[in-house]
Amino acid sequence: MKINLSGHHVEVNDSIQADIEEKFSKIASHFPTLIALDVIISKENNKYKVEITTNYEGGRISTTAADDVMYPAIASAKKKLDAALKHRKGQLKANLHAKPAMTQPEIAHEKVQEMNLN
Repeated sequence: MKINLSGHHVEVNDSIQADIEEKFSKIASHFPTLIALDVIISKENNKYKVEITTNYEGGRISTTAADDVMYPAIASAKKKLDAALKHRKGQLKANLHAKPAMTQPEIAHEKVQEMNLN
């Protein structure tokens, strides 16, 4: 899985990149069809904001988290992304199964009346 990491008013260094790759490696193993993540880390008003967007099975998934410290914000955004991906995967699996059609029960006395007993 490719992770596109960018920072606004935040210098993205190797330790941040390594931490993000470590945190999202589990998501990559659970969702192998996930191709890329776009991660934007920004700092506004002394708060770190992490935005993650991706496309998964035809649906666009986006999560956002904010915190005073950067690493808890990344962890919170990762947790939200994992929940959103699980929800999307559940929706896709639910649509694979055909819903049973309602059938009218056959009533015995109607069958007897249709039969020619003479």
